[in-house]
Amino acid sequence: MKRIRQTVKTENPILQAPQRSKKPKTFFYGSSFGKSHLQTLMDWGTLPLHVVLHIFQFLPLVDRARASSVCRRWNEVFHIPDLWRKFEFELNQPATSYLKSTHPDLIQQIIKRHADDLQYVSFKVDSSTESAEAACDILSQLVNCSIKTLGLISTAKPSFMNVSKAHFASALTVVFVNSKSLSSIKIDDTPVDDPSLKVLVANNSDTLKLLKMSSCPHVSPAGILCVADQCHGLRELALNYYILSDELLLALSSEKHVNLEHLRIDVVSENPGQIEFHTIKKQSWDALVKHSPKVNIVMYFFLYEEEFDAFFREETPVTHLYFGRAVSKAMLGRIGMNCPRLIELVVCANGLQPLDDELICIAERCKNLTAMGLGECEVTCRGFIEFVKMCGGRLTQLSIMEEVLIPDNDYNLDQIHSEVSKHLGRMWFPDMMPTW
Repeated sequence: MKRIRQTVKTENPILQAPQRSKKPKTFFYGSSFGKSHLQTLMDWGTLPLHVVLHIFQFLPLVDRARASSVCRRWNEVFHIPDLWRKFEFELNQPATSYLKSTHPDLIQQIIKRHADDLQYVSFKVDSSTESAEAACDILSQLVNCSIKTLGLISTAKPSFMNVSKAHFASALTVVFVNSKSLSSIKIDDTPVDDPSLKVLVANNSDTLKLLKMSSCPHVSPAGILCVADQCHGLRELALNYYILSDELLLALSSEKHVNLEHLRIDVVSENPGQIEFHTIKKQSWDALVKHSPKVNIVMYFFLYEEEFDAFFREETPVTHLYFGRAVSKAMLGRIGMNCPRLIELVVCANGLQPLDDELICIAERCKNLTAMGLGECEVTCRGFIEFVKMCGGRLTQLSIMEEVLIPDNDYNLDQIHSEVSKHLGRMWFPDMMPTW
């Protein structure tokens, strides 16, 4: 007789087999959220405006524009003036440049809705004339702006130099007249002229602190002198040597003028022998240093050897020297004798004559020297070690190609790094040319 198996169905939870309890899901950083919390977290539209604004400030413009389409609230944040204080217009021709460009529709939206908000503006253009002219067209429309800093950057020449002087001056004048509070202007390699600078001075003389205008062939010594005479708050100035004058240095040294902090001078020659360089009097340099004792005077030289005759015949208070072409032993010797304030020296090339004596003279007389770079030059290992020994630990930057060093009877290339490291008080190795 078969037994019938009875199945007992019970409703008592105690008698039921225990079920495995589910752990709450763990989200970011181990925090546990219920369903309601997760829904609140996913409702991005409820984030406070200041939080969204902070996030937007870290986003590239394209991502910021895409995010503005998420909801109406984010679109409102997209147009908050604080996000448009600083803006860089990138203007490039797709056919000739691989660089990205600011979309034309966005440019028009900025001009229409945010021209009043712009304060720190720069234009980055490629080498094409079309891009430079487009930048001028945008500048001409900024009639209600209050720009504080303006930068015109050419990623390659000729760019702005191919724009007609009248078109460029007209566009720049719009900004100079309407801003009234410009403090920083970078207009290197542009056709800016003397009349444009007079407009700048007439409207922004009380606020201008920085002016960089190297390679501006239409500016005369009288034009830059006008700026120095009127803009007494000018602290940084960059210009070409041909418009540097004794009168300019004296104007920068007047009692009304604040202490100059940085003076950059580009000394450039494209055609050897066609430019005769004038000499600045020692008294003018002395007046500048007396008025501004902490001023950095930076000089970039792109000359041929026969064109250096006018320089460093007398004591010159230069602090940073960069030679982009070959410089003679005699020139380096004059630097050692007449540049006591020298802090940094970079020599791209010299020739096949060892520079031992010149370097030792520089180490002995230039007590502030902290940085040295040598490219296609020659120095004996003993001479170089003597130079480093005299400078000691104050040489914080020392960049010397291994090919520069010539082994001698005292030291070879295997020994030099340990000797130099000993005198510097830190590990040092010469730079090596890549072999690929």
